[in-house]
Amino acid sequence: MAGNGTGNKPGPLAGLTVVEMAGLGPVPLAGLILAELGARVVRVERLAREQAFLNLPPEFDLDRHGREILRIDLKRPEGTALLLGLIGKADILLEGFRPGVMERLGLGPDVALARNPGLVYGRMTGFGQDGPLANRAGHDLTYLALTGVLSAIGPKGGKPVPPLNLAADYGGGTMFLIAGVLAALVEKDRSGRGQVVDAAMVDGASMLAAPFFGFLAAGIWREGRGSNLLDSGTPFYDTYECADGGFVAVACLEPQFFAEFCRLLPLPEAFANAQYDQSRWPAMREAIATRIATRGRDEWAALFEASDACVAPVLSLAEAPGHPHNRARDLHATTNGLTRPNPAPRFSRTPGARSGEALRDAAATLSGFGIDADEAERLASAGIVGQ
Repeated sequence: MAGNGTGNKPGPLAGLTVVEMAGLGPVPLAGLILAELGARVVRVERLAREQAFLNLPPEFDLDRHGREILRIDLKRPEGTALLLGLIGKADILLEGFRPGVMERLGLGPDVALARNPGLVYGRMTGFGQDGPLANRAGHDLTYLALTGVLSAIGPKGGKPVPPLNLAADYGGGTMFLIAGVLAALVEKDRSGRGQVVDAAMVDGASMLAAPFFGFLAAGIWREGRGSNLLDSGTPFYDTYECADGGFVAVACLEPQFFAEFCRLLPLPEAFANAQYDQSRWPAMREAIATRIATRGRDEWAALFEASDACVAPVLSLAEAPGHPHNRARDLHATTNGLTRPNPAPRFSRTPGARSGEALRDAAATLSGFGIDADEAERLASAGIVGQ
């Protein structure tokens, strides 16, 4: 069942209160994940009505789902004082502004932690809170370019390929922000004190690539796209086009899986017995491509489905929810025309819940912080909070 913005929410983070400063990208995804793990998440937006990202209708706007929306005029001292009071009662603050913005608003870490010494203050930026590029603008592709990760993604002889905005924004950003604030909460149980978490996308994206730095140092990783084990450099870890224009992903790295792949494809015995003989790879790749081009994607998917050959159809986003395994796992859900992934990860005792649309009731949100209806009405009438 879909969750809602307030009340006793299920999940392992039930009882925690998060204040999320409105933004785009990694911070809102962190807010969604924390909300679906049971936290109460209050998203603070500017008083002037903000246009939804990409003009998304509310029922599709996952940057707001599961949150309580509170619009505050932070250009006025009373608005800043109000928000500081809410932060004083929160467990976590999430913000994704450039360094110094929260300080200029009078809501920086020193002020916030003085009001609430147990606060975990999560800061999300592209380049971090310091360094020569700290105040520069950037996006996922910018950060990946500077970490070395982008240089390794793409076909041999081709240009670097943007991996959507999954690697730096959401992998190096959202997930490291969440890991940081939850680690700080664990430490707070020992020390009783909050702290600042500086989560930078360049830091996180670099950490995601840690094993590859080890490979490089050991001399088993070559610079240059399409030249290594996991970057399409091998014929048995790549994608191939099928007769119908679809693709299959082949990922049989281990000898026993490659043997199964060769048996079912089938691949000539000369190749089956020489998986890691690099002199044979060009001919092996051509043989695999020629064979796979003789059947449609779904025919190959059916042939390999019951095997350990590590072959899978390359599904579109629209197709993925219909795959039998994904259906059996209840991986996606559809509500009001929106098909989206269900909350992850899964918990045996305290499962989370999928979020519904945001709650936009300022009085109810303020009530959750101990502000009574009369004061909420005064704040609204004075233009400090949105109606």
